Amino acid sequence: MKRILAIMTVASALILTGCSQVGSAAEVGSTKISQATVQKSIDAVLAARGKIDTSGMQLETGAAFNRSQLRFHLVGVLLAAVLKDAKITVTKAEIDSRRAQILTQLGGEANLPKALVGASIAPADFEQYINLILQSEKLASVAVAGGVAQADSGAEIQKLIVAKAAALKVKVNPRYGKWDPATGDIVATDAASPATTPAATPSATK
Repeated sequence: MKRILAIMTVASALILTGCSQVGSAAEVGSTKISQATVQKSIDAVLAARGKIDTSGMQLETGAAFNRSQLRFHLVGVLLAAVLKDAKITVTKAEIDSRRAQILTQLGGEANLPKALVGASIAPADFEQYINLILQSEKLASVAVAGGVAQADSGAEIQKLIVAKAAALKVKVNPRYGKWDPATGDIVATDAASPATTPAATPSATK
């Protein structure tokens, strides 16, 4: 499960300035993830980053960040498809309960903004982030119940995601990178990619 959580844990970056937000950032089968959706997450993370002291945080910038934000949304689509096949659901009550647990661990709601910036999760994406965690945990439980060792459950989930991506066919807009079907991840293309040359930095970063 560590790899699944790792690809959901993303960091701050430069905005995709000068790029049209019309069209798809990625397509998973018939599901399209719009560039506007990804940009909204990017903008929200940057806005939140500008409101806190980020000194000491190791935050990504540029193309790596842009890929990470798209990856978050793309993994969400793939995990949902895998859970549908497995007839596994996550309820709103479960999400709310885990949210309360997280807030307790953080020491209260007041500490949430800094934690989200550290993980580069847009405030509006927090519920989906929790949903992805719960989905991964449930899939891991099913894998273990089926005889997979606990230590191998993360690798088993990754196999399911790679297989589902292959079945649905994933397409990634070149400005964000390219889809690697072997690893089930978005990787960098080349230095000429529009996503590698954003033109502005977050002005309010402390």
